[in-house]
Amino acid sequence: MLTVGANPEKVERQLSARELACPDCGGPLKPWGWARARRLRGGSVAVVVRPRRTRCVGCGVSHVLLPVFALVRRADLAEVIGAALAAKAAGLGARPIAAGLGVPVETVRGWLRRFAGRAELVRVRFTVLMVDVGVDPVPPAPAATAFGDAVAAVFGASVAAASRWPQIGEVSPWRMACAASGGLLLAPSWP
Repeated sequence: MLTVGANPEKVERQLSARELACPDCGGPLKPWGWARARRLRGGSVAVVVRPRRTRCVGCGVSHVLLPVFALVRRADLAEVIGAALAAKAAGLGARPIAAGLGVPVETVRGWLRRFAGRAELVRVRFTVLMVDVGVDPVPPAPAATAFGDAVAAVFGASVAAASRWPQIGEVSPWRMACAASGGLLLAPSWP
């Protein structure tokens, strides 16, 4: 899995020009079909995504290009999942979060459990990212919980990235988290 931009036409141009590199060997990627179409819930409108498959010219390994607004093995947009995580950090429970987002409560509980189980690792990863990319990073104030600290670190890293690269425009903290984690923010193998 390789996280790419949200604009499929731009991704196709990058593939045609061999501008995307294999995460394993650094060789150029070439188009190699499509993955199955997925419907991602995103509030009132579902987004249909059909990720591009690629193959490395150098090592021959295939990769799926996942748009930056999607997480691996999740049926919701990154912003929806991020809103749930931010609401939990603010003190809300799973039921009110699920009701507010229009998502099944068990789905929200799964997100919260997965994130809570790795909150300290996420906090460390995004704090390091914040310090590495920030022009003059300001660490977030301590939150009441490890969960809150991890969410604050994601927001802090997003602000730091925007200060380093203002030309990328306004990117949501959760898209930045998708990009920084390679779409694996809630995957069992990350970080």
